Amino acid sequence: MEHIGTPGSYGLENYGIKNAGKVYWNAVPAVLVKESLKRDEGVLSPDGALIVNTGKYTGRSPNDKFVVDNGTEEEKLIDWGKVNVRISPEKFDRLYNKMLGYVQNRDLFVADLVAGADKKYSTPFRIITEFAWSNLFINDMLIRPALADRVNMIPGFTIICVPGLEGSPEEDGINSGAFIIVNFAKKIVLIGGSHYGGEMKKSVFSVMNFILPLQGVMTMHCSANVGKKNGDSALFFGLSGTGKTTLSSDPNRLLIGDDEHGWSDDGIFNFEGGCYAKMIKLSQEHEPLIWDAVHRFGAVLENVIYDEVTHDLDFDSDARTENTRGAYPIFHIDGIVEDGKGGHPTNIFLLTADASGVLPPLSKLDKNQAMYYFMSGYTSKLAGTERGITEPQPNFSACFGAPFLPLHPSVYAELLGKKIAQFDADVWLLNTGWSGGPYGIGKRFSLPYTRAFVTAALNGDLASVEFEKEPFFGLNIPKSCPGVPSEVLNPRSTWADKAAYDEAAQKLAASFAQNFKKYAEKTSADIVNAGPKA
Repeated sequence: MEHIGTPGSYGLENYGIKNAGKVYWNAVPAVLVKESLKRDEGVLSPDGALIVNTGKYTGRSPNDKFVVDNGTEEEKLIDWGKVNVRISPEKFDRLYNKMLGYVQNRDLFVADLVAGADKKYSTPFRIITEFAWSNLFINDMLIRPALADRVNMIPGFTIICVPGLEGSPEEDGINSGAFIIVNFAKKIVLIGGSHYGGEMKKSVFSVMNFILPLQGVMTMHCSANVGKKNGDSALFFGLSGTGKTTLSSDPNRLLIGDDEHGWSDDGIFNFEGGCYAKMIKLSQEHEPLIWDAVHRFGAVLENVIYDEVTHDLDFDSDARTENTRGAYPIFHIDGIVEDGKGGHPTNIFLLTADASGVLPPLSKLDKNQAMYYFMSGYTSKLAGTERGITEPQPNFSACFGAPFLPLHPSVYAELLGKKIAQFDADVWLLNTGWSGGPYGIGKRFSLPYTRAFVTAALNGDLASVEFEKEPFFGLNIPKSCPGVPSEVLNPRSTWADKAAYDEAAQKLAASFAQNFKKYAEKTSADIVNAGPKA
């Protein structure tokens, strides 16, 4: 093997890789971009971002993700089921040996990076990729130690990403040509068949979601920021379309990170060193920070349509997919917390976009309610977002990140409850969805009003206001809030047809109760009883 750059002291022979072609060790972005272009992996935008086409897979493939059951004591803690699908060590070894044969005489790219800004809880990750652009992507996403420090770094976990290698459902016992297999005992993630960069990013998150809770660290699928004046930290949980990125971007606050964090006894910390933002309908007017970040050299644009002659970008086009994405290092954004750490959060926002128009725009949760709604991870799927959906439907994703949770959701909820009680955080359920009726009748709640809610909570302006309890969900609604008309605070009062509201509220409450049945056996009664009374 020919080595380009300084080889790590923990060599590729430790993985059984002995006859690769050129091996590029911790190549800088300029080299990775150069190699990507030379190998026809992508093209440059007019501003120097690398544009790539991920082919058949333009998003994660959850049905192709597996976890190896080696029978270890640690693996007995895994919540086996639809999310964590068992695969045998023998099937893993079969695909691993296919990988060893596949990489013979192929060039490889190796990046030694870190997940976790708090060194006490950080994990060194080695990423071995077939493509230069994939290495640039993960170099954008994770924390980048100084090059001199990477040579002697011993990987805590390794991801081997070979999209050109497809598996065989018949031979390998998998569901398609794609496979994402996590082997906690061997500390390896093997990815094949899919070119989508998000598989690497979320594999890192899945690993962190397994190893850190066992150390008492809460792992979170959320954005986080701190106030410029007071240094107070805030967390924003929410599924896609709820406003997580928008609301955490605040000119009066500094961004810690936009997606994945830990909460230890010392405070909160970002897992990543970059951002992975949706590009569809991106505009300079509405998202100037993200716009500027992806119009720079070193950024990676997945499946964004461009003019074949000028390479001008068309962010409005979903010709390839609606899930167009942009990856960039966090330093592409102004107004960040450079060390990726913050103090214990004083405010936590659970975001939902309720298309039924039933939930209050803002309500305060007690500890058990916080754990219940966190485990529920509710928002609405809108008509047209998936085949067969003709009206808004409840969408529940445990802890706002079900596909990435190796442990039972109650583990993460109990950790959240413990942290809330220990550090006295206020928790808010923030509905960025519809008011005055359901989707199609009511209107989306005003963004300025939503921002006013967040500002009031962060400034402590709601500490002295009176609250009222609504009957269906047991939620405490403020009777007043600076900058928001009082008549919109209670959702029932915004509906012309009160009976229709009551019916819709009962229906949504029943959906919550039905969804939570699958957690009840392993969840404390206090949490179960904190939910709506259907």
